[in-house]
Amino acid sequence: MKTLNEYMKMPYRMEIVEDTEEGGFVVSFPDLPGCLTVGNTVEEAIANARDAKRAWFEAAIESGVSITEPNSLEDYSGQFKLRLPRSLHRALAEHSKREGISMNQYCVYLLAKNDAMFTK
Repeated sequence: MKTLNEYMKMPYRMEIVEDTEEGGFVVSFPDLPGCLTVGNTVEEAIANARDAKRAWFEAAIESGVSITEPNSLEDYSGQFKLRLPRSLHRALAEHSKREGISMNQYCVYLLAKNDAMFTK
């Protein structure tokens, strides 16, 4: 098991979501279950998140809870192979040509746009 300071230096992913109902912002750490906090501003929420993360690690270490290390982007190449119907391939190629961008850029745009819709 690592020390508190070692865990605090690790790059855990932080998610910040605006709370449209109550106001302010909610911050969580997906790799640290139950570790979340709030703040009236983004800056306050981030400061509170550092404190919440420290308290979470302290409690986990004291209780002997296993702490998952953060996921790394190094685990992902940024590439994957996709098979699709020829008609869809043609449609994507035509749409990207009309937009004046590569089909790869067009597909990344479509995936990012769709992903953003489902992460809200």
